[in-house]
Amino acid sequence: MSTISPNNTITIAFSVKDRKVTSAWYQEHLGFSEIFSVEEAGWTELATNTPGVTIGLGDAEEVQTASTTPVFGVADCDSSRAALEKSGIKFDGDTMEFEGMVKLATFYDPDGNALMIAEDLSS
Repeated sequence: MSTISPNNTITIAFSVKDRKVTSAWYQEHLGFSEIFSVEEAGWTELATNTPGVTIGLGDAEEVQTASTTPVFGVADCDSSRAALEKSGIKFDGDTMEFEGMVKLATFYDPDGNALMIAEDLSS
């Protein structure tokens, strides 16, 4: 049996129509920072607030939204959602709460890629 040994990095890749617009959106609304952008490759990479986890944005004529939804932990789901909604960000339905476990809210980037915020209620 052959196995690999992944290191401590993960890049979540999204296809987007305009990397500059989407990169600015992630920086403004989620506080991420651009690491690099390569015009020839049609690729921009952003550092998240989680060490070793980056968001990659790849140019695409037709955006294919991912079937995977990255979930970002927040201290307070309700106030985080309110701040994002105040900025005009679209959410998918109500915030879900699983008592004593987690609060979850799904929203979308400018290209329709789903993202989620989650508040840990287990403590």
